[in-house]
Formats: sequence, structure tokens, C-alpha cells
Amino acid sequence: MTSYRRRPFCLSAAAVVLLAAAGCSSTDAAASITVPSPPPEEASLCRALHKELPDSVAGQDRNDPEPASELTAGWGDAAIVLRCGVPRPEKMSDPQSKGVEVNGVNWLLEQREAGPRFTTTYRKTYVEVTLGKQYAHDIGPLTDLAGPVKKTVPASL
Repeated sequence: MTSYRRRPFCLSAAAVVLLAAAGCSSTDAAASITVPSPPPEEASLCRALHKELPDSVAGQDRNDPEPASELTAGWGDAAIVLRCGVPRPEKMSDPQSKGVEVNGVNWLLEQREAGPRFTTTYRKTYVEVTLGKQYAHDIGPLTDLAGPVKKTVPASL
């Protein structure tokens, strides 16, 4: 895998609270979910991750998207969707890209109109988490997902 240039990014608890309080729309748009097609070794890591994922994230109950797969998971009404084994995002080559570190897991941040998308960096496979608009200024859901990612998807450094 191509390495991602490490750029330190720290977000204080006060900044997270301020961003979360900034306000945003609570409309969820159901998106079609494409199941990734990673190589067998990465798919094995994704299956291990799938077994460790929590029943709820950010207060949202588990509600896996269709089609059912061990490479995807969801919480709420498409509010939080995880896909494991996705291709390396092009934005990782952009020196201006932004990232966050949550509980020992580094994530690339991509702002989108539908809500933010985060993709792990420095891991043996890429794990993508898309959040609905209501999470436009909130990385809180990543705190529930960082532990399982750290446990099952080894660092690539």
C-alpha cells in the first residue's frame, strides 16, 4: 500500500464539543451501498472487524445496509455506514487533505454535501465510515469504531 503522508492533527475536547454544537440538518438520505471487493487477505481482516463491531454507535442501533455483507455495516437509518476493504482514496495524495486521530486510529477527513466521510490511514486495509449530515461537525461516532478497527486491522507502519 502506498503510505499516506503523516500530518499531525489534534482536536481538543472543547473543539469537538464546539463543532458538535454548531448545528446541522438531521435529514438522512438512504444511499445505495456498494460492497467493496478487497483482496483475500484484506477481506479476512474485514471479516474479523465485522465480528467486533458494536451494536450501537453514537446512540444509533445497528441496522446493516443491503446487500448484506461482512464488508459493510450500518447504524441508524443510513446515518452511519462502514465499508471495509475500500480502495485508497485519491484525497490521500493531496498534501492539503485533513485528518483526525481518534483513540489511536488515524482517519482522512473528506467533507461532502451528504455528510463527512472518514477513511483509515496507516492500516493494512482501508476502512471507510460515512456519516449523515447530522454529523457534519461531529467525529463522535468514530470513538465507537476506533477500538474495533485498532483491534482487528493492523497498522501498516
